[in-house]
Amino acid sequence: MITKEKVDAYIQKIPPAPQALQQTVLYLQQGELTKAALSAKKDLALSAYLTELVNKPIFGFRNEVEDVSQIFGILGVARSQQAVYNYMISLLSPSKWKLFALNRSSFYDLQAEFSIQWQKILTHLNINDKEIQNAITLLPASIIVSEALFCEKLDDVKLLRSVNEIDLNTILIRLCSLDLFDICQIIATKWNMSKKSAFIVQASSGMKPSKDEQINRLGKWMHLLLFFTLSKPEYINAGLNDFIDFQIEYVQEIYDDFAQLMEIS
Repeated sequence: MITKEKVDAYIQKIPPAPQALQQTVLYLQQGELTKAALSAKKDLALSAYLTELVNKPIFGFRNEVEDVSQIFGILGVARSQQAVYNYMISLLSPSKWKLFALNRSSFYDLQAEFSIQWQKILTHLNINDKEIQNAITLLPASIIVSEALFCEKLDDVKLLRSVNEIDLNTILIRLCSLDLFDICQIIATKWNMSKKSAFIVQASSGMKPSKDEQINRLGKWMHLLLFFTLSKPEYINAGLNDFIDFQIEYVQEIYDDFAQLMEIS
């Protein structure tokens, strides 16, 4: 059994916070894009990450974008903040993944995919809310934390997966009495993110619906996005789709709308 104290201790490492990064986050919270870009340029690793991220094919830019000021200008405040959150968790990405078949590049692809598709959903729903936009960063963050926790008991995890058809979320609960979505909530608290962000991610589990109508509806959209993304061949091969127990009844009312938006045939 992995104690909650051990989980908390690991999450306390998020993020290493050099001054330039702290200033970047602060300025983005204040909506100061120009000042945020100047601070981000002082952190060469952050600048390199932002450049690599936004030049992923999924962003669709014809010409390579290299200047941080230009990157922040293109993304806007909310998506720039989202990108910085993604960078913060990438600092904890293992040099070698042991359970999931991922590497630095494929993990960045996953972050970009979630970010772009969540923005597409929010645009479709006419929602322009920074807190809601940033909620999506919690999912890839919790995957890194889960990888670390699973590696504490790697032999046990592999045995359970080989003997029984148990999804990874159930195994995670057995190891530390927390599921993927609980870990998201702990990370949200660590990052001083809004309760709204954490509640949306909890609702996206499909098992913990919210009494708040908007949060519950967004949870349904995020549940479908999570299932849709992790069901792609590259993430099936990585072993990530084993996290998801698809709750079709929970999302039935919006499934056709989601399928049309994502152009699922």
